[in-house]
Amino acid sequence: MIAAIKRVPGQPVKNRNASIALIAVGMLALTASASEAGQRKSHERSWRDANASVGSGRSFSGKASFYGNESGSKTASGQRFNQEAMTAAHRTLPFGTRLKVTHGGRSVVVTVNDRGPFIKGRVLDLSKGAARAVGLTSRGVGHVVAEIQ
Repeated sequence: MIAAIKRVPGQPVKNRNASIALIAVGMLALTASASEAGQRKSHERSWRDANASVGSGRSFSGKASFYGNESGSKTASGQRFNQEAMTAAHRTLPFGTRLKVTHGGRSVVVTVNDRGPFIKGRVLDLSKGAARAVGLTSRGVGHVVAEIQ
């Protein structure tokens, strides 16, 4: 049981048990919130890593989407985004990596210059120009195979 602490200005608090209890409660709260954040981060990382990994080969496949309304804004690499350029966003591949992306028998070579996609289940975000080149713009999302060049 924690006793009430009578605070006298200019005098230190004398009730040691109350101070220890307050410290313990604070530490417990911090530990719980850190644990929840760690679990949330590891869960987010698990699907992102699984969908973005290249694996043992030099290619990967999965769902790709496209983006293009951000024209003129800076990408994660620092370049200005050009929706007509042959570029792509990937979660982990180094900037400058060239990928041959194939969808429905059509291929295009793109350069990774941004991070994304940040939607579960997708492995690549193509610029609007690259998506148009492989016929992905009509549906918005499609299965692609990407080979590292």
